[in-house]
Parts: sequence; structure tokens; C-alpha cells
Amino acid sequence: MPDKHVTRTTIAALKGVSKCYGQVTAVDCMNLEIRRGEVLALLGPNGAGKTTSVNLLLGLAWPTSGAVELFGLPPRKVAARRRIGAMLQDAQFGGHARVGEIIALYSGYYLKPLALAETLRLAGLEDLEGRPAVKLSGGQKQRLMFALAVCGDPELLFLDEPTVGLDVESRRAFWNSIRALKQAGRSIVLTTHYLEEADALADRIVVIGRGRVIAAGTPAEIKQSVARRHIRCITRLKAAQVCMLPGVSGVLQDGARLDIVAARPESVLFEMLKLDPALHDLEVTGARLEEAFLALTNNHREEQAA
Repeated sequence: MPDKHVTRTTIAALKGVSKCYGQVTAVDCMNLEIRRGEVLALLGPNGAGKTTSVNLLLGLAWPTSGAVELFGLPPRKVAARRRIGAMLQDAQFGGHARVGEIIALYSGYYLKPLALAETLRLAGLEDLEGRPAVKLSGGQKQRLMFALAVCGDPELLFLDEPTVGLDVESRRAFWNSIRALKQAGRSIVLTTHYLEEADALADRIVVIGRGRVIAAGTPAEIKQSVARRHIRCITRLKAAQVCMLPGVSGVLQDGARLDIVAARPESVLFEMLKLDPALHDLEVTGARLEEAFLALTNNHREEQAA
């Protein structure tokens, strides 16, 4: 699906980039742009090329072909790297350094870092400043990695699976921090397996499959790309009856309530109301992001196999 958005200022891009590891092509002639002031979610199944794409933008990997730009510069230029922050999955904290000490050390690499108190607040670590990093729980370590990513007050922030290991309350607090950074004009690239996270946070979603962009657009546009709707209602009809109606692709029954998946809900409802005029508590909604994601990636996989 083409991305129809009006292009704002592009601050980072992959331009016809491919990356091969031996005979394996991880990224295949990819064009991707990151725009100022947006939250961009990169979605895709395992092995789709999300992490490789981020590593290319960070200068942690070189492209086999094509060009990578970060603020108009090669990603490994110090002038470009000082304007970014990154939260990756493989950070380790050794020794007995305390949370505040580690953040202060990392802040020293930047020209105009955030104040320590502000970094601690954004990461939800106000009460843990004096704790040794080795004594942090898994979720607390995630928050420390986030603190190290934002401490330099970056213009562009890369977050790779940032909420893994966080409980629901911590995840919601993290979402609030992301929204605050966006309001402050920061750009954020988010890779996540939590599709509700992408739906809640992203201005734009790029779906990747086998190293290629297969869809791009707002969360609403991605969901609209799948011709499915959900009908929820209370009815005397049984799931087996509704399954037989033309256009119905799935039915779940919870007592008297049905959740029906259909491409043309109007025609399905017309038939249902003929069979049960007392049908009530009706709600029709669009496809969920998870359904759209699965449909797009499955279709792409089938096309590649054909």
C-alpha cells in the first residue's frame, strides 16, 4: 500500500539499501524515511529485517548497496551520532555503579544533555537513583536503558522492543514518556511486537516482510487496507447459523453475544435482522491492527512463495 502522506522534513533515510550476510539478504532494496516530529513504528515478523534496518541507520552495520543518511550525513559521523539516542536489546550493566552514576557518565558524551533529574523522571527512576544497576529488576533495567537513550536530549530516538519485561502500569507510564518526547518535537523510531503499542503511539507504521516494505501509512490506513469488519451484537441466533450467511468469515460466541468477522457487514446484518428482528446492542468496528498485520504479512509470504 503506498504511503500517501505529505512528506515533512526527512531527517534519516534508507535509499535503495540492501544488506546481505553471505547468501542471506536481510534488507532488500529498501526505501525508508524518518520524518521530523513523528513516531514511526517498524513492524514485521521475526527475521523481517527490522533490527538490521535500525542498525544500518545507527551506523552499526554497513549496507551492501544503496545509501544511508542520518541528518544528511553518513551515520557514523560524530556530528550525526550526537543527535540520536538508542535503546537496544543487548545492553549489559556490570560492576557496582549506581543508576545516577551511569546516567551521568553517558550524559557526558553529549554537548547539551538533559538534567539528571529530568532523565530520571522521564524513565520513572526517581526513586532508584542510588541503587546499584546490578540490583535492578528486569523491568527496572529496561527503564535504565531508556534513560541512557534519552539522557543526551536526542532529536531522533531509536527504541528496539522497549517495553519487553515491563508490567502494564510501567508500560503505560512509558507510553506517556514517548508522547511527551513527541510533543517536545522529537522523532522516534519504535520496533515492537506489541501491536497495541504501535496502534496507540505511532503516527505512521511501516510493515516489513523479508527485508522489504510491504505497507506504510497511519494506523487507521493500515487497518483499512484489510477488507474486514467486526459485528458485535446480542442475538438469539447461534454461531453455526451465522457462519452459513454469505460474506461471514468467522464467528465467536460468548453467551448471547456474537463477534462476527465479515467483509460486508451491511449485507450480513440485513440477513441477520430478517432471522432475528430483536437483535440488539449492535456495534460495527473496523479490522484490528493485529488482523491487518497478519493479513499483510501472510499475503506477502504467499506472493513470495508463488
